[in-house]
Amino acid sequence: MDKEYVDLTGIESMDQCRHTLEQHNWNIEAAVQDRLNEQEGVPSVFNPPPSRPLQVNTADHRIYSYVVSRPQPRGLLGWGYYLIMLPFRFTYYTILDIFRFALRFIRPDPRSRVTDPVGDIVSFMHSFEEKYGRAHPVFYQGTYSQALNDAKRELRFLLVYLHGDDHQDSDEFCRNTLCAPEVISLINTRMLFWACSTNKPEGYRVSQALRENTYPFLAMIMLKDRRMTVVGRLEGLIQPDDLINQLTFIMDANQTYLVSERLEREERNQTQVLRQQQDEAYLASLRADQEKERKKREERERKRRKEEEVQQQKLAEERRRRNLQEEKERKLECLPPEPSPDDPESVKIIFKLPNDSRVERRFHFSQSLTVIHDFLFSLKESPEKFQIEANFPRRVLPCIPSEEWPNPPTLQEAGLSHTEVLFVQDLTDE
Repeated sequence: MDKEYVDLTGIESMDQCRHTLEQHNWNIEAAVQDRLNEQEGVPSVFNPPPSRPLQVNTADHRIYSYVVSRPQPRGLLGWGYYLIMLPFRFTYYTILDIFRFALRFIRPDPRSRVTDPVGDIVSFMHSFEEKYGRAHPVFYQGTYSQALNDAKRELRFLLVYLHGDDHQDSDEFCRNTLCAPEVISLINTRMLFWACSTNKPEGYRVSQALRENTYPFLAMIMLKDRRMTVVGRLEGLIQPDDLINQLTFIMDANQTYLVSERLEREERNQTQVLRQQQDEAYLASLRADQEKERKKREERERKRRKEEEVQQQKLAEERRRRNLQEEKERKLECLPPEPSPDDPESVKIIFKLPNDSRVERRFHFSQSLTVIHDFLFSLKESPEKFQIEANFPRRVLPCIPSEEWPNPPTLQEAGLSHTEVLFVQDLTDE
């Protein structure tokens, strides 16, 4: 059976198949129907009814009720048969009621426990088709609560039929009235149709809610005043034309409620759509404002960082200049005294600065070239970084310690004469 269910439903998990079959008491037809409903997007009708099913208003005094009484005996023969059978019928039903009443104390009515509501409905559908054929109104393949919910959601009439298996008129009603082509056409085109036998737990539960008096029993339910309400009750053996007239009358009398509910629902939907659009527009505006504010904050932050950077650069430049000035003063203080012009070991040097100005000073032959550099460095108009070049021959004097000249040479070692012209080359931008 597991293999057959897998082939019918396409479920690959054998454990899931076995679990589903166990839920439906190994009723493969009910389990397959449940799987097909799920694949078609219909809510699973094999689930137990909700703990709080949709309530139906049955206490409205405006409910239209139509009861068809059994015809009275005609003629002497008919009355004679009726009077003869009356004691037997009275005795039979009395004993049957006493037996059922006593049985309740011994064993509770099994119909009071609804364990498989869709199994009850599928079982009734199969027995109905076996007995009356497949030409019948389309049965709603779901629980009573699901039928109410669908009728409420779709704003449609719901016709409920409770089948009394033991009632003498049920067979004739199903065969001649319910399966009449014109009745089938009316029900299929204008309403949902839910049916079940009262011998089944699901049908018995519904009969307790609708409180029928006799069979066949039909109840028309619709959304009225925002509640699912019974607006019509049809009881007894009713003929096809009469049934069509009664159903049409009930629908025409209550159509305005559905129209009003549709308009209200459309208005609520439009209001909801409008509110949603307003909310979306507000959120879009809010996001735009937030984006503008974010950009403003970023711009302010960028300006603040730029100002801080400029300020820091100014401070750094001021510190550099101050340090440079202090270094020039220190170098100036450390310079040895200038030799006198009469000193035979003195060298007269004329410096040509980058700004075309000239500076003249005397140095001693024995002094290092570093002294020349320190002297030029201490001058205000001297560049921050520079090198000293001689013209004949053209060369750069090694005034600063380097790898080649760890100890710069003296003026005499550098080959300077008593009078020299040296050029100061600005290296600040290099």
